[in-house]
Amino acid sequence: MEEAKTAEDVKAERLRRAREIAEKKGREREADEVEKPEYGLSKKERLKIPRQPMPEQAPFVRIKNFESVVLGYAGEVALLEAERCLDCPDPKCIPLCPAEVDIPAFIREIVKGNLEGAYAVLKENNALPAVCGRVCPQEIQCEQDCLLAKKGPVAIGRLEQFVAEYMLERYEKEPPRVTRYKPTKEKVAVIGSGPAGITCAADLAKLGYEVTIFESLHKPGGVLMYGIPPFRLPRRIIEAEIKSVQDMGVEITCNTVFGKTITLDDLLNDGYRAIFLGTGAGLPTFLGIPGENANGVYSANEFLTRINLMEAWDFPNADTPVYVGKRVVTVGAGNTAMDCSRVARRLPGVEESRIVYRRTKSEAPARAEEIDHAEQEGVIFNFLTQPVEIIRDEMNWIKGLKCIKMELGEPDESGRRRPIPIAGSDFEIECDTLLNAVGQRPNPIAMGSIPGLEISKWGTVPVDERTMQTNVPYVFAGGDVTVGASTVIFAVGQGKKAARGIDAYLTAVRDGRIKWGEKLAVAVSAVSVAG
Repeated sequence: MEEAKTAEDVKAERLRRAREIAEKKGREREADEVEKPEYGLSKKERLKIPRQPMPEQAPFVRIKNFESVVLGYAGEVALLEAERCLDCPDPKCIPLCPAEVDIPAFIREIVKGNLEGAYAVLKENNALPAVCGRVCPQEIQCEQDCLLAKKGPVAIGRLEQFVAEYMLERYEKEPPRVTRYKPTKEKVAVIGSGPAGITCAADLAKLGYEVTIFESLHKPGGVLMYGIPPFRLPRRIIEAEIKSVQDMGVEITCNTVFGKTITLDDLLNDGYRAIFLGTGAGLPTFLGIPGENANGVYSANEFLTRINLMEAWDFPNADTPVYVGKRVVTVGAGNTAMDCSRVARRLPGVEESRIVYRRTKSEAPARAEEIDHAEQEGVIFNFLTQPVEIIRDEMNWIKGLKCIKMELGEPDESGRRRPIPIAGSDFEIECDTLLNAVGQRPNPIAMGSIPGLEISKWGTVPVDERTMQTNVPYVFAGGDVTVGASTVIFAVGQGKKAARGIDAYLTAVRDGRIKWGEKLAVAVSAVSVAG
C-alpha cells in the first residue's frame, strides 16, 4: 500500500516539478503551468532561500546592441523569489509604494501560480506596472524596509517586471478584454503623456471622466519614450502599457503643444472643466562655463531624444543622425548621465565614454545598479572632478575639457558634502563630444500660457500636496513640473493624487458646495480608483 505523502514530500515535489517546467520551456516563462501549492513553505524554509539574481546580457555582448540588458526571471526563479516573502501582518512595503500597490497580495498570487491574478492586483492601482518594475528605485522605496533587508530584500521590482511582462507577452497572442469605461462625468484635459499624465488620465477614466491627453511630441510616453534608452526600457513595453490606458477610453492627441497649437481658452470653450499639467522637466540646465556653445556639445535632453525617440542609434535606417566623436565625456552622475554614457558606449566609432562628476561615487544620485552597469560596460569615471572650460579649435569644435580636482568639505543644503576646488590641480581631458547631464527643469511654455498661474523661482508649479491643485482652482499639476527632475514612480504617485483632487473638486462643484473657479478647501482622502 502506497504511503500518504507528507507536507514535506508535497513541497519537494512541487519544487522539482517547477524546475522541470522551467527547463522544458526555457525562456518562455510559462510560469502559469507551475502547479498551485497545497502547502506554503514555513517561515524557516523561506528564510533559507537566497535572493535570486537577475540574469543579464554579458557586458561585452550588450555594448554592441540596444536590446534589454536585464533578461527577466524565468518562471521557476520568480516562484522561488516570491516564496521568500514572509507575508508580514504589518507590511512595510505598501506605505513606501507611491503607486499604492498591495505588494504582498500580488506576490501571494505568484506563489499560487496565478499570474493573471497577480497582474490584476498590480493594475488595480498602477497603470504602468511593467514600466515601474524596470525603472523604479525599489531599493529606496518598497524594498527598503523589508524584513529581509539585511539578507537581501524580496525583489519586488523584479517580480513586478516578471508578472507584467509575462502578461503583456501573453496578451500579444490573446488580447485581453479590457474594461472600457463609459464617461458619465465632466471632460478633463491632461497636458503631457508622461508617467504623471498617463496615471492621472487612467485613474480619472476609472472614476467616470471623459479624458483627453494632449502630447506635444509625435509619440505618447513623455520622458519614458524620449528620456530612457531601450536597453533599460524597451519601446514595446511603453507602447503596450499606453495602449491599455487607451483601451480604457482615454483619448490621446499627439503633435499638440499646449500654449501654442492649442490654448487654455480653446480647452475651456470646448467644455473641459479641469486641466492637469504633467509636462515634465524637459528644459536643460547648462554648465555656465566658457565654450559651452561649441560644436559637439549636447544637452542630455537633445542627445537622448535623438537616440531614444528618433532612433538615431539605428541611422541610416532611421532618418535622424547624431554626431559623436571617438571620445565622449558626460558631465553629471544621475540616472540621465548614466544613460548618456552607456548610450555613447554603444555608438559606432566611440572608443571611450567617460563620466566627470564633482563629488565621489557614494554621493552620486544615480541608482547603484545603473552605476554598476556603466562600470561593467567600460565607462570611465572621473570622480571629484569639476569642468571649468570647454576647449575649442579654430572652427569652434570641442577638442577637450579643462577640469579642476575637488575635495569634499562640510555638507551643503542637500545633505551631501560640498565639493571644494583644490588650487593648482587643473588638468585637461581630451574629448570631441560633451554631453551635459547636470539637471533639467520644467519648460515654461505650458505653464506660462495659463494666466495667473503661480510659478516658483525654480520654474516649478507650486501645488497643494494633498490635492495637487494649483492657485488656479481648475488647474492641477504633478510630476517633474512641480519639483524638477525626479523619478517615474514619484510622477505616478502625484498623478494618482491629482486624479483624486480633480474628482473632489469637480464633485464639490457638481454638488453645489463650491462654484467652478473657487478653491477646493478640504483635504482629499486616499480613496481607491480601482475599477
